[in-house]
Amino acid sequence: MAHEPCDGCGQRVEVAGGIADVWRFGGDRADGLALELSDGSEFLLCYDCIEKLPDDRDATAADVEAL
Repeated sequence: MAHEPCDGCGQRVEVAGGIADVWRFGGDRADGLALELSDGSEFLLCYDCIEKLPDDRDATAADVEAL
């Protein structure tokens, strides 16, 4: 699996997919998700940072920067 830093906290995030997983069997385990937010911005966030995004409205780049 590939590893990238979380755009919110900088923690190392495992990203499922790609050529590195061709011969690996056992699932698509990942530590986060790539998200496109309502303002059109895109971020790779760990699950902890995703949980910190607002629930009462659409998240924006300013919310990720506040993490």
